[in-house]
Amino acid sequence: MQIHRFAMRGNVSDLSDPADLAEHARTEHVLDAGGRRLLAGLMRQTAATPRQFAAALRLARHRAAAGESSLSRQIIYMAEGARIAARARALSLSHIHAHFGTNSARVASYARLLGGPRFSFTVHGPEEFDNTAALDLGGKLALAEFCATVSSYGRSQMSRWAAPGDWDKVQVVHCGLDLGRWDTPAPLPDGPFHMVAVGRFAEQKGFGLLIRAFAQAWQRNPELRLSLVGDGELRPQIEAMIAAAGMGGAVRLLGWQDESGVRAAMTAAHALVTPSFAEGLPVVIMEAMACARPIIATYIAGIPELVRPGHEGWLVPAGDAGALAETMLVAAASDRETLCRLGASARGRVIQRHDIRDSARQLAALFSRSTD
Repeated sequence: MQIHRFAMRGNVSDLSDPADLAEHARTEHVLDAGGRRLLAGLMRQTAATPRQFAAALRLARHRAAAGESSLSRQIIYMAEGARIAARARALSLSHIHAHFGTNSARVASYARLLGGPRFSFTVHGPEEFDNTAALDLGGKLALAEFCATVSSYGRSQMSRWAAPGDWDKVQVVHCGLDLGRWDTPAPLPDGPFHMVAVGRFAEQKGFGLLIRAFAQAWQRNPELRLSLVGDGELRPQIEAMIAAAGMGGAVRLLGWQDESGVRAAMTAAHALVTPSFAEGLPVVIMEAMACARPIIATYIAGIPELVRPGHEGWLVPAGDAGALAETMLVAAASDRETLCRLGASARGRVIQRHDIRDSARQLAALFSRSTD
């Protein structure tokens, strides 16, 4: 299938990974057209198909009244949808697929109402499930051909808000890894037990609680080590917590890393720790499993569908620093044979369930079915 990429906006200065930069160059950024051209396109669509415009405007007023966003923002989404509909006709695109059930799916729905092609969307979570009523996930699904979710947990949440007649539209399509880029994993490192955590320093990722839990475990086993890959608005608080606990020599902040940097950090560790309060199904867990590293994670969302206690690692209740600390100590006390067994099981499971070629085949079948 030939893919044309749309994004509303893009900021190349925020990108450093070569693959991300290449994707940016291949992407058409809708807002680059400018406000005047977008508004002019919407007016042309109004004149050409007044009934379609009226239907889109009714939806915009309804969603503004329901609190999804202001009416002016809904009109902006309509203009973006009109632009995508026009570009889809010019490029002979037969289907639009949006990622996330937020404004991107709303723009795709307006594009459909304004004469564009059929559309579908992927719900990743957790943001979509934080404000489901305002986001109108059920309404978007009603207009769409299908919705893909990255886990069975995601499917269950979509089913909560969808009409029963639309439940069959919800399909699980896992995020996948290009396993050809995750070949023979490096052996576990020597030295003290070393964990790595990867993610944004944001509330939902639970890094503050991770530092509290690590401090408890470190007081009982001062040889423990932890590396944090990522950055974000909570970095000052995390740095302060590390300093207050006197753990500057035990905890390293590695900052943002590209794919090779993340993999290097995983290779240098004995296990990945994911202390999240809210997730979909983190790709970073899949990457660590492909590196044959055991997982310590919270028992939330789609994570238990991939990580089985005693097989691929350990699961703990979210928000429980004491339980996380105890699990870190248990993992650190595990012999090398146990860690290797867990890592091997982790790698086998992610290969079985998250091969990107399988995910691509599933999506291709869904796209083909929707355009028949």
